[in-house]
Amino acid sequence: MKYLLLIYEDEKRFANGIDPGELAEYYALDRALGPGLVDSHALGPTSHATTVRVRDGQARTTAGPFAVTQEQLGAYYLIEAKNQHEAEAVAARIPGARTGCVEVRPILQLD
Repeated sequence: MKYLLLIYEDEKRFANGIDPGELAEYYALDRALGPGLVDSHALGPTSHATTVRVRDGQARTTAGPFAVTQEQLGAYYLIEAKNQHEAEAVAARIPGARTGCVEVRPILQLD
């Protein structure tokens, strides 16, 4: 089953880039997950984000993310795991879980 691991942290922590040691931990985790890692990427800062809503057939775009929060969605992992417990164990290995949080969401198979 696929799970999306959403990494939330205070993006101000990365204003000067990511710590090389922490980046090395992310790369090591990528290698350790092997074929269980479907995809992973860091996201651009919220200052470059837009939110799109369609109301009455009209698309409206606003600057920034949907909500103002202390932690922002900064990266994700898409993994294959046997179950929620295994996905949570992977989430606990993500360096960002030490300073922020990782939300674990199953990917629904819609037919």
